[in-house]
Amino acid sequence: TDLRPLDILSEAVPAGGLARGMRVFQVQGVRGFQLSASRPRALGFPASRLFIHCDRFPEEFSIIVTLRVLSVPAKRNEYIFTLMVEESPSVLVGLRYAPDRLHFLFWSQERAGGWQTRVTFPNVSLSDNQWHTLILAVSGQSFSLTVDCSIPKDVVMETPFPASLSVRRASFYLGNRRRRKGVFTGLLRQLVLLPGADATPRICHAVNFKVATLSVPTVLQDVPAKAASNEVLKYPYETDTKVTLGARPRCTKQETAQFWFNASRRGLYLCNGSTWVSMLEVQQRLDYVEEYQNLVTNSETMGVEVFTIPKVGLFAAMANRITPPGSAIYRWTDGKFVHYQNIPTYQAQSWKYFTIGKKIFLAVANFEQNERGQEFSVIYKWSRRKAKFITYQRITTHSARDWEAFVIEGEAFLAVVNHREGNNHNIDSVIYRWNPRTGLFETNQTIPTSGAYDWEFFTIGPYSFLAVANTFNGTSTKIYSHIYIWLSGSFQLFQSILTFGAADWEVFRIGDRIFLAVANSHSYDSGMPAPSNFYAINSSIYELNITAQMFVKFQDLLTYSALDWEFFSVGDDSFLVVANSFDGFTFSVNSIIYRWQGYEGFVAAHHLPTVGCRDWEAFHTAEGSYLFYSSAKEPLSKVLKLKTT
Repeated sequence: TDLRPLDILSEAVPAGGLARGMRVFQVQGVRGFQLSASRPRALGFPASRLFIHCDRFPEEFSIIVTLRVLSVPAKRNEYIFTLMVEESPSVLVGLRYAPDRLHFLFWSQERAGGWQTRVTFPNVSLSDNQWHTLILAVSGQSFSLTVDCSIPKDVVMETPFPASLSVRRASFYLGNRRRRKGVFTGLLRQLVLLPGADATPRICHAVNFKVATLSVPTVLQDVPAKAASNEVLKYPYETDTKVTLGARPRCTKQETAQFWFNASRRGLYLCNGSTWVSMLEVQQRLDYVEEYQNLVTNSETMGVEVFTIPKVGLFAAMANRITPPGSAIYRWTDGKFVHYQNIPTYQAQSWKYFTIGKKIFLAVANFEQNERGQEFSVIYKWSRRKAKFITYQRITTHSARDWEAFVIEGEAFLAVVNHREGNNHNIDSVIYRWNPRTGLFETNQTIPTSGAYDWEFFTIGPYSFLAVANTFNGTSTKIYSHIYIWLSGSFQLFQSILTFGAADWEVFRIGDRIFLAVANSHSYDSGMPAPSNFYAINSSIYELNITAQMFVKFQDLLTYSALDWEFFSVGDDSFLVVANSFDGFTFSVNSIIYRWQGYEGFVAAHHLPTVGCRDWEAFHTAEGSYLFYSSAKEPLSKVLKLKTT
């Protein structure tokens, strides 16, 4: 037959925009939708918008899907789409993916009450972070699945697809079955229903089978190439226009229809007789985030440190879990990170890059003992002759989590977070002072901490502060983390803030305002009833109140075992990205970029698929701006490029 394709995905996208719960991501040069789990009904529409002349689902058809699947945990199903009657929980037609298999569901109404049939295609492996195109052809008792135009998988069922399946009062739902459980976490590019035909011959003639298309929403289509000519467009009319430059002029009836160009804001305004109306503002803005580089690492990565060695280049030090081979250092070469050096580490947690005069150092926080049963964290020094980092000083630590380097009144300091000693989490963390005479770090001060994870140093005017993220005291994660102030040669308690398994502090400034964000990882108390979810809890942003001389809560944001915050800017816009690591069910959790919206605070702007996300680093090169994330659950870290407009 010559029936037209019914583009399910395009029907869910409003003209000129996106549906709530949709984000556009570009991966490997191909765009797709990421679907939110928070509002599953927002990703639906009545079937009558597709089936205009008939309220029956076709008896013979093909379904074409182009998608990119993330790793799906065992025993978990994710729905690609469903067709459901409003008042019923049953799925009339649906497609869902489980690890290594695909299920096609349909409802048979030929007997009283009806029943659901599941057609299973085994050995369908899609979780490789690649794009794939699936063609499901259905005709009676025959069901055929073609993946990337390979050899079809054929299944013959005892129960045929119904000849007359009513879709009256039914709706299509993208990536869900009208509830949050089982939401599709990957990227969806194409979802088309082709009535009355096997779509395989129409699809499998493309050069790239994995992204072959029959119909794709306009917003996901390739950006048209720019014209070779740089000539301006010629309009069939001319007009005399006066444009005023400089400071904001008056706007009265006499200036009606006149333009004013605001050079500082790069904006063009039109006077309507009383006020200046914005016509055009050109600002660099974050448009979307695309995968730029997949970096296969020595093992799972607990932290990333990006730094620049003057006259040498940009580097990234990865804190890898397993020894051997230890942790790796990468160098930015021809627009990508390339392996540069391996360093023996012992379940490394983080790196810290710092300089003292002309000396360049890199300190690693080791969590475990070495082969001799010794527990050291190590400071490495950059050798200009060897162009590598070499061992400089070993320092005894106890399950070290983090180093922080800073300078106060011209003196260099290095603070280590000791997480626990044996089963005792209530131990001292140590601040070391650089001795220029011996060229070594020496103990300067100890501070009691509880299962601590992170130090954060910052200054406000002439004052220096050091914040510690306390995580666990042996019985509870609901404990106080502390901010210390430098007075009379040592750090003294300034303020205590109640936190819940605090894993990170991030200080940042927006204008003349100073903020401090805490990443809360989980809520546990041995003496209290267990919450419904230990890991879905608020992380908080605090703002410095100068009058009260303390940080006060500014905003709560729901996070999922948050382990890190990273602040960055694009043009005039400010952003925070959170490392969500676990939602209580899976490590495949979206990490989120929040955009600063002034009085609204931070508002979610982009959802990024991550697996066991542990650390974020923002960095810039001549080619653009990037985000680097490390995974604590798989030996794969990723560089994302910030696409701006």
